[in-house]
Amino acid sequence: MKYYLVAGEASGDLHASNLMQSLKNLDKEAEFRFFGGDLMQSKGGTLVKHYREMAFMGIMPVLLHARTILGNMKRCKQDIASYAPDLVILVDYPGFNLKIAKFVKTKLHIPVHYYISPKVWAWKEYRVKSFKKYVDKMLSILPFEVEFFQKHAYAVDYVGNPTVDAIANRDHRDETFHAFVQAHELENRPIIAILAGSRKQEITSNLPSMLEAVKGFAEGYQIVLAGAPGIDPQFYKQFEQSFPPVKVLFNRTYRILAQADAALVTSGTATLETALLNVPQVVCYRTPMPHLTWWGFKHILHTPYISLVNLVCGKEVVKELFAKLFTVDNIRTELKQILHVQSYRQNMLNNYMEMQQILGDAGASDRAAARIYDEISS
Repeated sequence: MKYYLVAGEASGDLHASNLMQSLKNLDKEAEFRFFGGDLMQSKGGTLVKHYREMAFMGIMPVLLHARTILGNMKRCKQDIASYAPDLVILVDYPGFNLKIAKFVKTKLHIPVHYYISPKVWAWKEYRVKSFKKYVDKMLSILPFEVEFFQKHAYAVDYVGNPTVDAIANRDHRDETFHAFVQAHELENRPIIAILAGSRKQEITSNLPSMLEAVKGFAEGYQIVLAGAPGIDPQFYKQFEQSFPPVKVLFNRTYRILAQADAALVTSGTATLETALLNVPQVVCYRTPMPHLTWWGFKHILHTPYISLVNLVCGKEVVKELFAKLFTVDNIRTELKQILHVQSYRQNMLNNYMEMQQILGDAGASDRAAARIYDEISS
């Protein structure tokens, strides 16, 4: 079979590469052509355009790079038409991929599958109409999306969550605390982990308050910051010099969390990773114009929570301190709770177990590949 995939971000590159490997395991004659990244390229096939040339976020960057975006879209459509695949697989990245879906479905009449639904349950719910028109099969990685799409009379398949796979297959799964601190020249004291985001602007906005909040814990704990991939280590020096002793480690996020007593985490997949590793956490996220943002969250968005842990469980499992709730005092108070109030801490850990049962076992990529291959084969 000939497969054409489109992923426009780093996370999409990761998930698409795992899906490609699972498809290769099923389809020995699988051929791939794609918009994606290095991880996808490592699985074989032809990389047409790297996601680095596509990842424009926010209104101004999109406007400033409108010509490039339109050029990328034209190139993608022409390349799919020329390649004539048996199936097109789109991975998240809705602003671009929904337009590709419409073209492929209406002009080329090639089946379209979507892996990892965009977060239309949070905003832009109107996009469901486009999925129903142009996407033959939606493969979801969040269990609550099944019910959401059912309300719109659109059936989607939940295949499991790739983060469960990543945690299950991580390196150093059996590492002890002693081995970890010795390997990284740390002290023999409990760890508070900080995951402050993946982009410079995000880190600059969140990290100072997160570090200020842990000042009072510096005597009994050591602070270990998970450095974001792609960020120059020198970037973190400004924070190390201004706040309590903090150790920055790169490419060690899961190992840090596995040994931590608690964590301060910005929103996103990191909240899910922290919960899957059974680390009590505080979700912290600074926003511009916090009171206006809070109003928009309450009156415009269609979701009660921002963290995946709470969304999966359908209730507040972890405290979300964002917008007007993002203050040093609030972060410090919640951190005391999860570190020192045993009943509070244990309740969070019990809810983590419930979340893990809802997410199900590892094997998301294999299940997604099986659904795709069975559908196209029949």
